[in-house]
Amino acid sequence: MVLQDRAKATREAIIAGAALVFEEHGFGTASISLVAEAAKVTKGAMYFHFKSKDELARAVLEEQHAVTMAAGERILAEKSPALETMIRLCGAFGELLAADGVVRAGIRLTLEASAFDQDVRRPYEDWMATMGRLAEQAIVEGHVRSSVDPEFLSRYIVASFTGVQMVSNVLTGREDVIERIRQMWEILLPGIIHESSGLDPEALAALVAETTVVARRAVGAGA
Repeated sequence: MVLQDRAKATREAIIAGAALVFEEHGFGTASISLVAEAAKVTKGAMYFHFKSKDELARAVLEEQHAVTMAAGERILAEKSPALETMIRLCGAFGELLAADGVVRAGIRLTLEASAFDQDVRRPYEDWMATMGRLAEQAIVEGHVRSSVDPEFLSRYIVASFTGVQMVSNVLTGREDVIERIRQMWEILLPGIIHESSGLDPEALAALVAETTVVARRAVGAGA
């Protein structure tokens, strides 16, 4: 059991070190030596757990997906109205991007996936499926117009979020990512809210900033 615990801790340290290296250097210029140094392990320990840089990248992507899914499950478990849940999911992901190096590294690797022949569609497909189901529920709840296509809306939200966080990263290192996500929803909501719902777009958009505690709990759980 002690050996298993030690091996698990070593593997986690390697993934955390790999995330630091991939986030800073990208896949192309990252090296096993840099990862071993960042993780504070020997190359022998590194190769015991991961045979190649490709395997390391895949492990970081898998961990990123696990962390974001865990944060999403916490929010979904609260059973809030569907439209509120959609907004808070975006806020939680934004907070993870600001606070969690594994998530940031995973996003960078997603953009470079062709370099190591990795299929990165699953996280996006999972997120769009979740948003699509929530959009359908929001229509039933009378908060989103029935004329809105849930599939189209889910794709638009995921694409918009992706663009917003990328521009935030380029301009401010994601320091303003939560505010930019809030603005995204403030622009989007008037076009989809049911006219008889009585919902306030500004108040709803502000929910983006109320998810930070949930997201930080998810970061702590994955540490």
